[in-house]
Amino acid sequence: MGRISISHTPLPKMSYLVILLVIAFVYSAPLIVGTYSASLLRDAMLFSMIALGLDYLWGKTGTLSFGHATFFGAGAYGAAIVSTKLGLDPTLGSWLGLISGVSIAMLIALVVGYFLIFGGVRGSYFTIVTLALAVISEHVIVGWSDITGGDAGLLGIPPLFFPTLSGLAPLSPVVLYWFIASVVCLTALSLWWVCSGRYGLILKTIEDNEERAQALGHNTSQHLLTVFVGSSAVAALGGALYASTVGFVAKDIVGLILSTQVIIWVAIGGRGTLIGPVIAAIFVIWFEQRISSINVQLWPLFMGFLFILAVFVFPNGVLRTLVGILRKLGQRLEHRV
Repeated sequence: MGRISISHTPLPKMSYLVILLVIAFVYSAPLIVGTYSASLLRDAMLFSMIALGLDYLWGKTGTLSFGHATFFGAGAYGAAIVSTKLGLDPTLGSWLGLISGVSIAMLIALVVGYFLIFGGVRGSYFTIVTLALAVISEHVIVGWSDITGGDAGLLGIPPLFFPTLSGLAPLSPVVLYWFIASVVCLTALSLWWVCSGRYGLILKTIEDNEERAQALGHNTSQHLLTVFVGSSAVAALGGALYASTVGFVAKDIVGLILSTQVIIWVAIGGRGTLIGPVIAAIFVIWFEQRISSINVQLWPLFMGFLFILAVFVFPNGVLRTLVGILRKLGQRLEHRV
């Protein structure tokens, strides 16, 4: 269960062209599509941070977590509670809330991860415990209604304030969109840079054979805990930004349903590619809105169909499959010329 057999071979060079085209589209989207579509794409990018964090853990170490929506929710609710419940000035409270939300999620991951990883819990057992974490977190949100708002959620979360010529003020919708796009891109590129060097080889060794990695002198538990906490920080950053962007949080951003969807995003995008799950999350959420606008009952069926395609038809992920098709077309054109 912890090691679902979805391939995660390295990205071919042609994939960078596809990634650059996607990035160009994302940055130019506010100038092309309408305001509603741009806001939908903005929110999808924030949710894609969960997929990015999970792929850093699952794709690089082979450790599957069902609880990454918990960290997204911890970031969102931490930011919401600090910025609305402590009576802080919004200009300060928004940033303090963001920092607090990410810190709370990292602390949860550190405590849970320490006892699990250093306790020798691996594979499907680790996955089951993180699944329980997702269920527990949803019950905590509902039961602690005096603080979290329960089923009603929390409203009135202040946006992030930035320095301007006229003083501190929120960003305009288009500039905020570009800010969020830059955060997602920089986070993905940073993780890719970290994993492309020696540290990435260490994580690959741990994934292939942890005992052999230990024999080579690596503290595998420490490396796994570091990745687990780092991946939780990525998801929490997305959650904290989401809370300050939409001004509202509810229990549906925490729990098992979202955690399961994130696993599907990673499988569709290509486990271990980092950027693939981000792209998949953005497009799947966009398709969800379009299909749900036609018939709400169609979306669960379509989501299940996508996961079946990811496992049986696109085991390498849609990104690698698309790149492979483009490469074959290029080779055929060269032969004809």
